[in-house]
Amino acid sequence: MMDKILEALITSSHPLTVKKGIVKKVVDAAENSVDREQCKAMFDLTTRLILIGEDNFQKQVGLQVLDAYARYHRCEFEEFFNKGFILNLLQQGYGSLDKKDIAIIDYIHMGLKLIMSCPSVLEIFGCMHTEVLRLVCERPEPLLCARLSELLSDFVHCIPRGKSAVLFCQQLVRTITQFQCNATQEEEIRGFISQVNKVSNLLQSIWKAEPGALLPSLQEVFVIISATDSIFEPSIALASLVQHIPLQMITVLIRSLITDQNVKDASMTCALCRMIDWLSWPLAQHVETWVIALLKGLASVQKFTILIDVTLLKIEQIVPHIIKLVQFLKDEDSPTSKIFLMQLTELMHCMMYQYSGFPDLYEPILEAIKDLPKPSEEKMKMTLNQSAWTSHSNSLASCLSRLSGKSETGKTGLINLGNTCYMNSVIQALFMATDFRRSVLSLNLNGARSLMRKLQLLFAFLAHTQRAAYAPQSFFEESRPPWFTPGSQQDCSEYLRFLLDRLHEEEKTCRILHENSPQSSSGSAYDCSSLEHPEETPPLSQANLPRVDDGKTLIEKMFGGKLQTTIHCLNCKSTSQKQEAFTDLSLAFPPCLEDVVEAGPTQLLAPAGYESTMPHCHTAVVSDALHSEPPLIHGVQVEEIGHGSEVVDDRLQKFPLQPIASVDSCSLSVPSDKLVSVHSNKSIEQNDKTKSVPHLINYFLAPEILNGENKYYCEKCASLQNAQKVMQVVDEPEYLILTLLRFSYDSKSHIRRKILDDVALPLVLQLPVEKTSSKSPALSQSLLSDSPENLPKKLKSSGSVDSSDSQPVSYLLSSIVVHSGMSSESGHYYCYARNTNSGSVGQLCYKANLAGLSPQGCATDNDDSNTSVIWHDPNCKETSKEWFLFNDSRVTFTSFQSVQNITSRFPKDTAYVLFYRKQGANCGVYPGAINGLWVNGEPPLQKELMDAITKDNKLYLQEQELNARTRALQASSATCSFRPRGFDDSDPPGSCGPSGGGGGSGGFNTISRLVF
Repeated sequence: MMDKILEALITSSHPLTVKKGIVKKVVDAAENSVDREQCKAMFDLTTRLILIGEDNFQKQVGLQVLDAYARYHRCEFEEFFNKGFILNLLQQGYGSLDKKDIAIIDYIHMGLKLIMSCPSVLEIFGCMHTEVLRLVCERPEPLLCARLSELLSDFVHCIPRGKSAVLFCQQLVRTITQFQCNATQEEEIRGFISQVNKVSNLLQSIWKAEPGALLPSLQEVFVIISATDSIFEPSIALASLVQHIPLQMITVLIRSLITDQNVKDASMTCALCRMIDWLSWPLAQHVETWVIALLKGLASVQKFTILIDVTLLKIEQIVPHIIKLVQFLKDEDSPTSKIFLMQLTELMHCMMYQYSGFPDLYEPILEAIKDLPKPSEEKMKMTLNQSAWTSHSNSLASCLSRLSGKSETGKTGLINLGNTCYMNSVIQALFMATDFRRSVLSLNLNGARSLMRKLQLLFAFLAHTQRAAYAPQSFFEESRPPWFTPGSQQDCSEYLRFLLDRLHEEEKTCRILHENSPQSSSGSAYDCSSLEHPEETPPLSQANLPRVDDGKTLIEKMFGGKLQTTIHCLNCKSTSQKQEAFTDLSLAFPPCLEDVVEAGPTQLLAPAGYESTMPHCHTAVVSDALHSEPPLIHGVQVEEIGHGSEVVDDRLQKFPLQPIASVDSCSLSVPSDKLVSVHSNKSIEQNDKTKSVPHLINYFLAPEILNGENKYYCEKCASLQNAQKVMQVVDEPEYLILTLLRFSYDSKSHIRRKILDDVALPLVLQLPVEKTSSKSPALSQSLLSDSPENLPKKLKSSGSVDSSDSQPVSYLLSSIVVHSGMSSESGHYYCYARNTNSGSVGQLCYKANLAGLSPQGCATDNDDSNTSVIWHDPNCKETSKEWFLFNDSRVTFTSFQSVQNITSRFPKDTAYVLFYRKQGANCGVYPGAINGLWVNGEPPLQKELMDAITKDNKLYLQEQELNARTRALQASSATCSFRPRGFDDSDPPGSCGPSGGGGGSGGFNTISRLVF
């Protein structure tokens, strides 16, 4: 009867105060004698109210009444709250309530408290052993697991014992692994942390009661965090367990880990990375102790590759925390924080010095610490040499090539095969030269075994592979110059010249074979297999030759230009001219003002009153020793064009020549207050230390006076005479390659030094090109020539000189190869590049008239004799995701601002080789032999190329699927030992790494490295 009255009361519309008063009377009446059936009815009603009550009032009423009746009628409640009832709740739920609802755990928890002193509780404990193990194996959510942990902490007899306790702990560890917190509010995050702590505290209590369960639990933790399956990422909540591991076990556990031969390097790398992630767990205790102990343990057994891989894998995660930490320390402004901030700043500079080549990651750090003192280079070297980690396997960037797919850029990286970053950076620059790439991919080279065929295959893989990074082993073996030692660092500009020359000569040879071949009905002009196997020479077909103009090769068409050298005798006024082909212009740095001597072998003559725009420089460069002795293959062939005894330069007619100073050969005279150039009538102040590509080009094209020991032999005068030598570009290339001669030979110290001067790079460059009225015959010669300064002094005269007209040709910046380091024999190369489609890129932010802008955005003097330039407009929004940074296997988005600031922020990182694309050019050489649809402006691939890529992509997907299945199987069947049994990716070939030559012990075989 009482249960009916109570149910009717709580569902009535009476005021709440009235309801509470009547409920109180019901509770007080519980001490009265009640029959068994009435007790059971009250227990049923209160249980229903507690579990599925409509509101909190009903649930509170149920709790109060049940508690009162259970205390006064214990035998009846023991009969009601029995083993079967509990099993039904845990296995079936209650009405509409799911069995995993926390209300059921809370109800059972309360019921156990009420019958704790009853004999039947022992039977309930027995069934709870099995049920809690089953519940944990079902991976409950953090809140449910926390409530279960509270129950088990209060009733430890419900916890499984013996072997079941070990299994329970292992499953509880795996349950924690699944915990995820998606909350954004602080209160919710605090709740999640509290839930995790309750579970970890339960494990601690079990480990104390069952010491034998501790080691298997830790082994399970290692199995989880060492899993190499990228799909599986364990929860950072595992960090809560570390505080409960006795510190006395560190030595034993670490030694067991680092000496276990079954623990693969890849597994150890994953485990260490995840332990480092644990440092961000709130209120984490002793995590840093275990991380440092493991780092030292790995170092003690010389597993430096793991340490280096971990460094590079975590470097992107460190950067945001560093910036926040610096700001926090600045705001705290305490003596301790100031000391720590200075130490942190020093370590950051050491990291950037040692691991140069990551400008996109370091720029935010530099901005954060720009106001703090920077340690000297000697100090950084000393710090880096302390407890250095040395890799003997050259696998510095091995971890970067283990990515499971392409980066968000959609571009493909190139795996470093062992100090091959010089090749990787050049290949990426050529690949990003859109017209050249499309022309190469359009060639019909089926069956050919030429270098061009290997380049075509490499370009095809870069464009269409699903791998994050491609290993260009075959191309490297074919394209490596014979004098390049495998495994050692080389000069990228020398490699580029050799590569272009090989491709050029190869095509010329194939053309000759075609012309001399009696069979010319089929085959490819690029199939040069006959050079190695003459008896297997395939028939050649003129139809398969690339469509070119004037018989030019593809390299000539894309990169070939012509320089004209004019020498004017100052005695008889006669003039002679010669032309030479080039694929790149080597730009030397002007000599420094303070290093100019008055008694040099060459005296420059200039018109009276002549002034210059040549900038003042602060690093001396006499010559480029790196290219002073080019290989014999780089022969020079020049063509005589004409000679005119009556033609005199307009400026020489207008101004009388007079000696102005004496300087070294091929340099310009400098008075005390200005640096004078004879090719300009503008001046620049001595304190102007700006350098730019236009300045270097102007210096390259500056007229030179040949006198003293460098006099010119004039055939008309039949004697050595003072003369003026002028070089002019008469045929511009479609892609202008500029090499900045940064390596000079110091005759005093007998070593090569690197010129670290910052050079401003314009986005748009106007190159002065002398257009002649009558065309000279086409040149067929080697494109890799000696520098123009090495031209013969004696030039044969001829009859006349064609009239010329200087026209500016606009070029868009396409790629920049950057050298990071202190010498040409060491360091690292990486490449900035952008998409430059015909007539689209680079025209959004530039004025139609190409008026020159200074780096500050002010208009500069625009002289006919000078290159004019357009710098980045600060008011223009750069095309989104236009620039890329290619750093071996790593490809990321970047910006032109990063390109402009690279040397100012990272002094060892300097622009070395520049690719400029002629604006508005449409120089593609696309043979019509290939049919098919073009996709996004890219040519269709030949069937042989498409088949190779499709086959490799299928193989890659199969590898990914096999690895995923293998790791999942191994993870599920892992036993309790320090053997993660994770699939160990074979380490890719090593990288030279982005270390500069100035740090550590130098070179790339024994580079000191430091992990932060």
